[in-house]
Amino acid sequence: MEPRQNLRLVALKARLSGLQFKLIVPYVLLTLIIAGIGIFVITRLVTSSIRERFVNQLYESARVTSDAIVRHERLMLEILRQAAFTEGVTEAIMAKDPARLEELLAPVAAVRGDIDSITIFDARGVELLTLGKDPNSHQLLKNQGGDFSTLELTQNILAGTSDAQGDKYVGLLTTSYGATLVTGAPVYGPAGDVVGGVMVGSQLQKLLNGIKAQDLALSDLVVFDPQRQSIIATTLVTPDEGFEPLIDEVKQISGAELDKSHPLELYNRDFQMTLTELMLRQDQLGWLGVILPSSYVVSAEATSRNVFVLIFAIGTVAIVMVGYLISQSIARPILKLRSLTQAVASGDLNQASGLNRSDEIGELADTFDVMTSKLRERTAEADRLYEEAIQRNIELAEINERLRSTQLQLIQSEKLAAIGQLTAGIVHDVKNPLTVIKGVAELLLYEDQLDPEVKSEVSLIRESALKANNIVSDLLKFSRQSKPEMGEQDICETIGIALRLMAYPIRKAHAQVVKELPDQPVMMTYDAQQIEQVLVNIITNAVQAMPEGGTLKIKLSQSDNHAEIAIQDSGMGILPEHLTRIFDPFFTTKVDGEGTGLGLSVSYGIISNHSGRIDVESVVGQGSTFTIILPMQHPELTEAQS
Repeated sequence: MEPRQNLRLVALKARLSGLQFKLIVPYVLLTLIIAGIGIFVITRLVTSSIRERFVNQLYESARVTSDAIVRHERLMLEILRQAAFTEGVTEAIMAKDPARLEELLAPVAAVRGDIDSITIFDARGVELLTLGKDPNSHQLLKNQGGDFSTLELTQNILAGTSDAQGDKYVGLLTTSYGATLVTGAPVYGPAGDVVGGVMVGSQLQKLLNGIKAQDLALSDLVVFDPQRQSIIATTLVTPDEGFEPLIDEVKQISGAELDKSHPLELYNRDFQMTLTELMLRQDQLGWLGVILPSSYVVSAEATSRNVFVLIFAIGTVAIVMVGYLISQSIARPILKLRSLTQAVASGDLNQASGLNRSDEIGELADTFDVMTSKLRERTAEADRLYEEAIQRNIELAEINERLRSTQLQLIQSEKLAAIGQLTAGIVHDVKNPLTVIKGVAELLLYEDQLDPEVKSEVSLIRESALKANNIVSDLLKFSRQSKPEMGEQDICETIGIALRLMAYPIRKAHAQVVKELPDQPVMMTYDAQQIEQVLVNIITNAVQAMPEGGTLKIKLSQSDNHAEIAIQDSGMGILPEHLTRIFDPFFTTKVDGEGTGLGLSVSYGIISNHSGRIDVESVVGQGSTFTIILPMQHPELTEAQS
């Protein structure tokens, strides 16, 4: 046993007396001393800084909340002006016409998610109409006949008085959905007299929840009444003992203590609270309390301490590693050659020793570099031949794809030409008899002595003839696709015109339009009337594909030589077996009587005449995307200019 122990002692002594140990130990000892002192001093400084930031965060949260409520009140004021100055509202109030008011203001109440209600009352304070959103179903509800004449807010509005802030007033009203922040203004008649008033409201609870979610992290908000007798709204969860202890605590805060933070206990935990006046338009609506858990400070202190411990620990390890690297500097050339050999064996031939030595290791490194250089040359030649083969395959694939695309275009063009010739030959022979049938039916309808039953049948004949005449007109339009009248125009303006033409169908379908258009005009050469027709055709199909409403997205992007107009809907999509036929004349998936199947065929012909194309992507149940690709400059015009 003694010889073995002696060997171990000798080995340990050798390690302790070695250069590696002598280099590492001073670094480690010095780092541990500095780390201990640094952790103690910095933790003390950070703790005081965290407590100061905690109090500042309370005040900052109160300021952010007040600013957010003021901004929301200004937004409500904009909506109030929009409602009050909507054309026809004054006349409807004077006529006490709730139906007309609903027709004028329902779009504002439904679209603006910033408010929850719009109320119109006459000069006596009697409610003509209230449009409010149900917080659960988000449906638009209406109410009539309420008496607002006793409300101070209504009395101020009907008095038509103005203060330093104007003739707009703000207040808090209690509704069946809780406290509501209300902004109101009078409505003046043609003679300048007050004929009624308008109020827009937002649920205070919903507003506080939104502010907390967007602007605040750990803080909770409480709004007390002006006398601090009750809580109007709060983001806090109701504790088991209720809010009475909190209200009692707030009552005890005097005016001199308003600028301080106050400790309180909720849910068996410690919190800090600040209390400030809730002011809007120079009127105090109540008191705003901001509450933050005190555990945040303790947690932040522990986190800071742990972070600094980790930093100093990492520093210690780094210093040890530096010492270790220094101790290994003698064996580094051999270790490097070993790693290079392993890399070459793994297939990485871009290796060089970089050793300039005059000894045997230098000779070994030079031999290694010559070997890897020859291997790189042979491998590079093989890679070059392989890349050439791949490039040729890619070129062949591109040529095949262009040939396939050209073949499809030729087939489509032949279809359009054949059907166009057939249609042009029969349209006039069909249109003239239809015109006669329609005209005779209209003359018969003016006969007073005509039997009612017969008149009904004649009316049906006229409507059927009119529908057939429209179909024939579409066929005639299809057969007479004229050559585009090219001109340099702004494609953004053309898209806007098409959307305005389709505004009513889009609104009727409850579709939401999302536009992604450049801020600057995009000038191109095209026939504006024909491109409008293409856009209207595709937008019409998109709207009809969303019978339950959805999103219609129109995006314009451009490159150096072409522009892309993507029209995307969230409708029912197109079946895969129909995608190859949607541009065929007379092909339609609509029910009988709702389409001729010529819209996309005409659009295809127009875009082809513009030297462009239409791409389609569709997923059943998710929607479709039609992409119109047009050259920025028409090839014929470019050749003529050159």
